[in-house]
Amino acid sequence: MRLSATSAAIFLASGLTGGAAFVPSSLNGPRSAATSLNVASAPPKVWSPSSWKDAVAKQMPIYDSQEDVDKAIAKLDKVAPLVFAGEVRSLHEKLARVSQGQGFVLMGGDCAESFKEFNVNHVRDTFQVMMQMALVMTFGSSMPVVKIGRMAGQFAKPRSAPDETIDGVTLPSYRGDNVNKEEFTPEARRNDPNLMVDAYYQSAQTLNILRAFSTGGFADMSRLQAWNLDFVETTPEGSRYRELAAKVDESLRFMKAIGIDTSKPDFTTVDFYVAHECLLLPYEQALTRQDSITNDWYDCSAHMVWVGERTRDLDSAHLEFTRGVGNPLGVKISDKCTPQELITTIETMNPQNIPGKITII
Repeated sequence: MRLSATSAAIFLASGLTGGAAFVPSSLNGPRSAATSLNVASAPPKVWSPSSWKDAVAKQMPIYDSQEDVDKAIAKLDKVAPLVFAGEVRSLHEKLARVSQGQGFVLMGGDCAESFKEFNVNHVRDTFQVMMQMALVMTFGSSMPVVKIGRMAGQFAKPRSAPDETIDGVTLPSYRGDNVNKEEFTPEARRNDPNLMVDAYYQSAQTLNILRAFSTGGFADMSRLQAWNLDFVETTPEGSRYRELAAKVDESLRFMKAIGIDTSKPDFTTVDFYVAHECLLLPYEQALTRQDSITNDWYDCSAHMVWVGERTRDLDSAHLEFTRGVGNPLGVKISDKCTPQELITTIETMNPQNIPGKITII
């Protein structure tokens, strides 16, 4: 199993002003002064799920047949959303609380998912490790932890070059299982739009498994001793986890003794969200839906999507797409990003300065 927990690298950059209607009522009290981002007064361009096509789209695969692309997108236009607007709003509210210092975010998962490594045990183990980590963080901080899996859609991989050469043979770079295949052969490296459809169905299976684990009893606090994975059972880390679990068990027994019902959902279920890099824009557009309650647009491929370091240019199609969806957003930055560039990026992705809307990774 390949698990990379990135919680330590996540910082919330939500503004502290504006968007009051979205913020939980408990957060509408006095706040510290926020630095103005000097949002431009010019009216924004009209947004639509397809307006990204008028911008500069980097890291996009080139397909042999536009007809095949259109057929694959037509299939995705008709499928059920992977997540729903109410779930997205729930995550957004939790992130708004975190931005006010009322919790932490834990994000973890594979660098990139693959078709051949998919199985129930792999999903379970990733979920199990994140449950362990969240328990440690909650116990140590006495604060809630928002759990976000880099799962159920994290297939596409940005590349530094469009081609790669091995032993004198040059072929297109491997861009992730929803674009082409990893084997170094001409047929495998051909960009296939039907892989987007395959990725959708695997993501649906992954989400079904995660929902079953998070609400079907696996996440019950009384089972926390069972969350320890076999490969850490005899390690010092495993021993420390068992000591912590024993303390939590003792606390649960005390709560039961004074009449608290620990069989309620607060003790037996968890809210678990999924996120991935918003890279393959035709796929993201096809899964974008208009909410029947609010009429807002949501990218229903994940609860949260982020823009990567290679696609966050200020004139990029990826920023254009994400600025119009109601999902919580993320943006990856490095020392290549100047302070002014970061401010302009935040203004673009979160023009109303809504708390919890944007996360800097």
